[in-house]
Amino acid sequence: MNYQTLKIHHEGAVAIVELNRPEKANAMEAAMWQEIRQAINWADATPEVRVVVLRGAGKHFTAGIDLAMLGSITSQIRDPDRARSGEKLRRLILDLQDTLTSIERFRKPVIAAIHGACVGGGIDLITACDMRYCSAEAKFSVKEIDVGMTADVGTLQRLPRLIGEGMARELAYTGRFVDGAEAKEIRLVNRCFDTPAALHAGVMDLAQQIAAKSPLAIRGCKEMITYARDHSVADGLNYNATWNAAMLLSADLQEAGLASAEKRAPRFAD
Repeated sequence: MNYQTLKIHHEGAVAIVELNRPEKANAMEAAMWQEIRQAINWADATPEVRVVVLRGAGKHFTAGIDLAMLGSITSQIRDPDRARSGEKLRRLILDLQDTLTSIERFRKPVIAAIHGACVGGGIDLITACDMRYCSAEAKFSVKEIDVGMTADVGTLQRLPRLIGEGMARELAYTGRFVDGAEAKEIRLVNRCFDTPAALHAGVMDLAQQIAAKSPLAIRGCKEMITYARDHSVADGLNYNATWNAAMLLSADLQEAGLASAEKRAPRFAD
């Protein structure tokens, strides 16, 4: 596919999806929201892609939702009936939510590599990813409070599960900025690298390590962890047993055993 707002390329089994509006600090305009979902759906349907790395072109990861897009909402939802106007706005919000939820639905890992600014909608975006890594100069902010709105496409649902309710409330209520070191301290990111170059090298190394594992087992891990987040332990164990009843006795299991016996790296089918 040809994308207006994204740049995509492969390094082996890793697909790098890059937000590509550097002149606008990768602000998320309407086309970008749609293209993120299209890119994720493409990666899901492409067997050769085993891991996705999400990053931003230029100096920043993303400045969040494009203010011009916010400004156009009034005209998009205009209707003489206030209730119908509200329904149109609700459908618009649900569609934006679905773009980010598509990252969770995606069967394969998505790793966010964050440098520079990651504010507003950028937080919504990265909290839907499997893992987050940043460089020391990265700056994070739940910025919606400063434009007089409640964040509504994922941050307030996902962020508390990552950093705890108290800290999530602090960031959402104040809009204050968090640097890379603090992001690591509060567990918003797994690791903070010294520089953007070190960040991208480290994330690619991690992505390649994951891509070398059994794709079927990785997909099962993602499915189980995401399911367990929203269900009881008993429900999670039951689903895990059901999954493995269908998926455990795979060619990947045999190949892992054979590779270990032969003292070589395993070769898994996509």
